[in-house]
Amino acid sequence: MRQFAVIGLGRFGRSIVSTLREMGYDVLAIDSNEDRVKTVVDIATHTVQADATDEETLKELGIRNFDVVIVAIGQDIKSSILVTLLVKEMGVPFVVAKALSDLHGKVLDRVGADRVVFPERDMAVRVARNLESSKVLDYIELSPNYNIVEVEAKPDYFGQTLAKLKLRLKYQISVMAIKRENGEIIVGPGGETVIQEKDIIVALGTKEKLRNLE
Repeated sequence: MRQFAVIGLGRFGRSIVSTLREMGYDVLAIDSNEDRVKTVVDIATHTVQADATDEETLKELGIRNFDVVIVAIGQDIKSSILVTLLVKEMGVPFVVAKALSDLHGKVLDRVGADRVVFPERDMAVRVARNLESSKVLDYIELSPNYNIVEVEAKPDYFGQTLAKLKLRLKYQISVMAIKRENGEIIVGPGGETVIQEKDIIVALGTKEKLRNLE
């Protein structure tokens, strides 16, 4: 099982710790602030109050032995960049770093981050997109051109198969999954899949085509 370490226990960091633990992974949570460490002491597998900008401290924690390190440091951009650089140079295979701006993200990418995330900006975009259409339940931007949306099935879809609806032909989108009201998820549904009332369609496509679907 992969080992995770989360450095920085603000709202984003705490959410990552909580989610990973719910998924069954072991998580080391690190922050220099004692109060923040206390907020996850009952959640994380291990917690440490430490200054992650200190290279010797990271070595003592055995950070190089973790498969994934999430650098979730908040407003201290300098520390965010330094910690990302240190853990990558120590040989951590995959480093995820939180960025506050495009410039911050570019620097994190330059110093070795394998993935840069913009949680505040991404959440704002998702909320705005959800408000734009009452049918959109969730929205994920994969790239500047391609997105994934969860959209409620239209009433005129009920009782019809995907083959008959021809969503791929009509909208040039791919239906990745169907979520049922009872919690069932049909991954990669075939043409024979019948759309039921209250189904949620998970679709991949360009922004323009997905807007047509919505």
